[in-house]
Amino acid sequence: MQKEVVLSGIRSTGFLHLGNYFGAMRNYVRMQDDFDCYFFVADWHALTTHPDTKELRNSVLRVLAENIACGLDPEKACLYVQSHVPEIAELYMLLNMLAYKGELEKTTTFKDKVRLQPQNVNAGLLTYPVLMAADILVHRAFKVPVGKDQEQHLEMARNFAQRFNHRYGDVFPEPVAFNFGESLVKVPSLDGAGKMSKSENQMATLYLADDDELIRKKVMKAKSDSGPTEPNSDKPDYIENLFQLMRLVSKKETVDQFEADYNNCTIRYGDMKKQMAEDMVAFIAPIREKAAAIYADEKYLAEVMQTGAEKARKSAGATLALVREHMGLKYF
Repeated sequence: MQKEVVLSGIRSTGFLHLGNYFGAMRNYVRMQDDFDCYFFVADWHALTTHPDTKELRNSVLRVLAENIACGLDPEKACLYVQSHVPEIAELYMLLNMLAYKGELEKTTTFKDKVRLQPQNVNAGLLTYPVLMAADILVHRAFKVPVGKDQEQHLEMARNFAQRFNHRYGDVFPEPVAFNFGESLVKVPSLDGAGKMSKSENQMATLYLADDDELIRKKVMKAKSDSGPTEPNSDKPDYIENLFQLMRLVSKKETVDQFEADYNNCTIRYGDMKKQMAEDMVAFIAPIREKAAAIYADEKYLAEVMQTGAEKARKSAGATLALVREHMGLKYF
């Protein structure tokens, strides 16, 4: 039986962090056994906000290395770099004919980026959702793991699929959001303000490339207070964040002990953070070391990229052949 196609992209900017792992990567690793998975490094997307390409190659290789270190297997899933599949650019161009300026200007991410980078409001930024749709539709992917911030773009991808199918005939399935039947894990930042981020407040985010001492330093700086004054008190959000982080990496009995200490007003946050720091080190260090070894093996990474590009181009080429035929662009 043919497996359903799942697709997801990872921007080539920034370092992967604990939130990326528990919010996405862990599910990706599970998906690769049950679905026909395409995971790509979005280097074209990165150009909309980072036009300086001096560090792009290193970033692409590092992101690939970190993803493989987290458990993605190039033998099971198709791992490729977006710019290695020119068919995406062709479909992007064709879908732009079905996209309208007004709807693109209304997207939340476009408005946010215009506010954050008013000197770099380029056409690629405006048509970002069209490129994202091309990424998805070029493999006729049905399931797309996305966070809340990308749901609007996925809705637009469905719209473009509908418009194409209505105008030229059925080629594209309408992609749906997919999180492996579970609610997404939102990993809180160490300062209690929002979630971990690739770019904002780096001392409040635990990166998979952080060394042991930096992990300990960041965890010990995590926001806490003097402790509860009444038994079985509700936890403030920033204290619940600490427990949520601990649940990700610590043994259940360890978390249960600190929960009991909190409920009977004897908790010592210094001890809790020391324990969590060591558990974070034990979790992150093997991923960091494996990623560093993979990153250093450029021959292996080149093979992964070439194999992934060949598989991705085969899938994308089949889609573009259908697109050209349905659009009447097949002249001989």
